[in-house]
Amino acid sequence: MLYAAYQTHSDIMVPVRSWALAGLSALAPWANSEELRHLRNLTAAYELIARAGLTHVRPPYGITSVRAGNRDVAITEEAVASTAFGTLLHFAKDIQVAQPRVLVVAPLSGHFATLLRSLVRTLLVEHDVCITDWHNARDAGMEHGRFGFDDYVEHLIQWLEKMGPGTHVVAVCQPCVQVLAATAVMAEGRNPAQPRSMTLMAGPIDTRVNPTKVNALATSKPIEWFEQNLIAEVPARYAGAGRRAYPGFVQLAAFMSMNIDRHRKAHMELYESLAKGELEKAQVTKDFYDEYFAVLDLSAEFYLETVQWVFQEARLAKGELTHRGRRVDPNAIRRTALLTVEGERDDICSMGQTSAAHDLCNGLKPYLRRHHMQAGVGHYGVFSGKRWETQVYPIVRNMILANE
Repeated sequence: MLYAAYQTHSDIMVPVRSWALAGLSALAPWANSEELRHLRNLTAAYELIARAGLTHVRPPYGITSVRAGNRDVAITEEAVASTAFGTLLHFAKDIQVAQPRVLVVAPLSGHFATLLRSLVRTLLVEHDVCITDWHNARDAGMEHGRFGFDDYVEHLIQWLEKMGPGTHVVAVCQPCVQVLAATAVMAEGRNPAQPRSMTLMAGPIDTRVNPTKVNALATSKPIEWFEQNLIAEVPARYAGAGRRAYPGFVQLAAFMSMNIDRHRKAHMELYESLAKGELEKAQVTKDFYDEYFAVLDLSAEFYLETVQWVFQEARLAKGELTHRGRRVDPNAIRRTALLTVEGERDDICSMGQTSAAHDLCNGLKPYLRRHHMQAGVGHYGVFSGKRWETQVYPIVRNMILANE
């Protein structure tokens, strides 16, 4: 019923948005005229109506070139490996010099991996970068089976093996737990492809430390409540028809409810910018929400296991996490250097939750560990924006170079 209700509403809104687009197109030739500038109020309203919807298709990364040395280098996206649930995507560069190989592990939490576009663009200047480009679960047919926590970890191991020995890992937010687990499993099995370094950024290694609203929400109900109220069946019109999923629109609603005043204010300011003809300012807001309103569904197994194992039970932090039935032991990690990064004002993954990884990796020598607390930033400021580029990235780069 949950997905069906959303789909019905979405279908109803299609002609409404089409009408608004038609009105916007009809008035566009006169909207910038000084004599008819009052039309901007109307065109601004039309544009907001036309934008009032979600998309379930991954936006483009839009990284066509980067500045390397004294020239612009073309970027080509290449699928290195792929399953029904994700693609190992390589941003290939036309250069002859070998650069450190980096796997960027993106969250699987309702948004596409393109949310890390800024981080990837920054890394690309000095690194050979791949990213975990997760797919929308509603597009994965039932014949492909389940996709749970263990399957996510298995994907990381296989993709690290595909990239080969000497790869570095940079994980952002939720997958910090899976990256630490995958590295521990590979270390225990003496897998030659275990990463040389892992950078864990704003991730919930131990959610018992300084709990946030996100943690409180996850622990406020038993796991059965989440399964009964937030899991829906993918409608018949999609390739994954019949698959049980946690819809991306539900995750988006939960995120927006945490800061509803901020989003309301942003859209009011967007309307004012459009009405005043401040198009560059408006474009910044539109670019953000184009990304923010692009959502993907998670498989029910992965979502429920993540809520229960990471947020409710903190299994990794308590030494109780298993992979394929065997206990995950972070103490087995001996060769992979560890960098943890936290934001001072992070209200999603608070300070102390990520740095808890150091307490788990007792097998690492002190010179292979480092922690950085970035002052003045919230969750997204850890991996995007000016402070990421000028203060956080140099530390990440140095960790990678020190372990090349």
